[in-house]
Amino acid sequence: MPPAAAEPLTPERILETTEEVLRRFGPTKATVVDVARALGVSHGSVYRHFPSKAALREAVTDRWLAKSVVALERITSAPAESAPSKLEAWLEALFEAKRHKAGDDPELFATYTVLLAENSGTVEQHLTELIDQLARIIAQGVADGSLAASDVPAAARAVFDATGRFHDPQYAAEWFSPTIVAEFEAVTALVIRGLRA
Repeated sequence: MPPAAAEPLTPERILETTEEVLRRFGPTKATVVDVARALGVSHGSVYRHFPSKAALREAVTDRWLAKSVVALERITSAPAESAPSKLEAWLEALFEAKRHKAGDDPELFATYTVLLAENSGTVEQHLTELIDQLARIIAQGVADGSLAASDVPAAARAVFDATGRFHDPQYAAEWFSPTIVAEFEAVTALVIRGLRA
């Protein structure tokens, strides 16, 4: 069913529709023609916004990853929070966001796992943004004396790597174990204790 004719074709609308098409057909079968059909436009209209299927899939991946970065940035930038509290809240928010994505929409999560493997540049940029946020939190703690790290970027990377089981999609099957929250809390407490000044 074509959308209302008065509704303009925007990149955001194309990306939203692409998510629906990916959810319905999966990453291997979904085509730009399917997206155009769902929008009620020609595939040429989609190509005017995204020059290739790869560009469209990369934009969908980037949009999906960016949602996490925005939410985590709110925690990173919170002025009144102590660095250890921010670090704990940030790690918890990342874990919960990933668990929700995997649990609430498993078809789309599986699709994104495939797209993440295709778009390594987009993923690397996303990981860099996340580690930079961690570095800012740790740097705040070093500055106020609540955390200790002689090399803040290395400490941020180590925290990210140490908690990988709780945010790396390859571990998604474990995120719904009855003991996962207790395991997450134990690892997070250990990491924060290790960074305390």
